[in-house]
Amino acid sequence: MPTGPNPRVRACCFNRAANWEACVSTPKVARFRHPAVSSASLGRFSVLLRWLGLTLVLLLGLQLLALLAVNGWDDESFKQLLVERLVNQSPMALVGLLLVLFGSRLDSPQERFTPLRWVVCGISGLLAIAMLVAIPVSISGDRTLTDQADQALTAKKGQVAMARTQMQNPQVIEQVVLQGERAGQIPPDAPEAQKKEAATRFINGQLKQAEGQIKEAERARDLAANQRSIAGTGTALVMAIAFTLLALASVL
Repeated sequence: MPTGPNPRVRACCFNRAANWEACVSTPKVARFRHPAVSSASLGRFSVLLRWLGLTLVLLLGLQLLALLAVNGWDDESFKQLLVERLVNQSPMALVGLLLVLFGSRLDSPQERFTPLRWVVCGISGLLAIAMLVAIPVSISGDRTLTDQADQALTAKKGQVAMARTQMQNPQVIEQVVLQGERAGQIPPDAPEAQKKEAATRFINGQLKQAEGQIKEAERARDLAANQRSIAGTGTALVMAIAFTLLALASVL
């Protein structure tokens, strides 16, 4: 009697096991592939991006050209208005140049140096330089406008202090009494003490109103100074960095 297993039986078992694994094996799932975007549609989209971006840059140029046509460089307010317009509208130009760069990369993804990218680099560099120039102009103009506002407030405070000093003058009180009688605010037949008291109340009311106007002017001065320093100078610095990075990205 044979002690080992029969080779034929072993081969039959192996064949059956292989057939069973083939039957129960997991079916392969085919990969899902997105439909390829046609080059024609990419070309139309890149052209749209380029024209939209150039339109935004052109809008900034037209707004600056409208101010430069006035030619008021001797006026400090004109310089501040020009810097404010340049800084406030520069994000629009930044978005426009980004759109032009995206359109150029979609149109020519393999080419690094194209005429359109050199245009983006040149305009970005010019705007970065303009932002750097706008920073000292904004700081200088801020000091000038702040000094002018301080001088106006000092003059108003001096007028209020002079008016308070004149309250001690009897002739001033008499003039106010006469004006009040003519205006019908003070009865002509009232006692002198009552007339003087009414005139004093009138002057105090006018002085309090003037002091309130001075406080409002001080708040407006501080608010304008903060807006020019933070929203003006700070934005110019940020935009200068942004345009510099864009100029480098357009040729790298």
